[in-house]
Amino acid sequence: MSKIDQVFKKLNIEGRAALIPYIVAGDPDIETTEALVRKMAECGADMIEIGVPFSDPLLDGPIIQAASYRALQKEVGLKEIFNITKKFGEFKTPLVIMTYFNPVFRYGLKNFAIDCRECGIDGVIIPDLPPEEAGPWINEAREVNLDTIFLASPTSPPERIKKVSQCSRGFIYYVSVTGVTGAREKLPKDLELAVRRIKEQTQKPVAVGFGISNPEQMKEVSRFADGVIIGSAIVKLVEENLNHSDLTTKISDFVLSLAKVLKSPPHPPLSLQGRGIE
Repeated sequence: MSKIDQVFKKLNIEGRAALIPYIVAGDPDIETTEALVRKMAECGADMIEIGVPFSDPLLDGPIIQAASYRALQKEVGLKEIFNITKKFGEFKTPLVIMTYFNPVFRYGLKNFAIDCRECGIDGVIIPDLPPEEAGPWINEAREVNLDTIFLASPTSPPERIKKVSQCSRGFIYYVSVTGVTGAREKLPKDLELAVRRIKEQTQKPVAVGFGISNPEQMKEVSRFADGVIIGSAIVKLVEENLNHSDLTTKISDFVLSLAKVLKSPPHPPLSLQGRGIE
């Protein structure tokens, strides 16, 4: 059982969803990234998603695009990210890297998988690598017990959801809206129905991301999802406090507010049956 599996099993028993904050590595600098990862874990993050800055982030909206640009200006890449994650040692909070396929391909699939595990990474999300074309990467990742998380979206037909479920380890990432990342004022009206339809076809936990920007939205999604991913709202908060000495504190306080809403009051215990966690 992977560290990610262990978290979902524990939270399932507690009857609540996982809080999964996202930041872009190197924004505003790599030292702050290290501090933010540590503080978010202390403030209640159940997993942490670390975005790898990339020059052409097609899935990302303007907020994360701008963060990637700032990080690239500091020459932050996979090597720099691994240098900080390996400092964490026996970090209890699972770390998930989100990257596009080009950096992985250039790094080398086998070397990337090995270095992820040796440097404390528990899972990888590669949004532009469809499961139908991911065979070589899946083989390398599973060889070192590294979870690969694939995406489903509102346009995914049942056969695609089945394929995503078969290939995913750790959890399935459900993209709540069509389009790019970014905070939205309202959640899609059919979001709950869409997530429940996925759960009818899979035993894997389902985490929802894209467009979730505040504690109220997160609480709503946590009623029917196994995890809630909040990215653009946090990255925007980083951008708004780039020149403030208390940037880390502001992000920590926001994550703490999310954790408090998520953990109290708890909703009824979720059934472990059919969740794919043993």
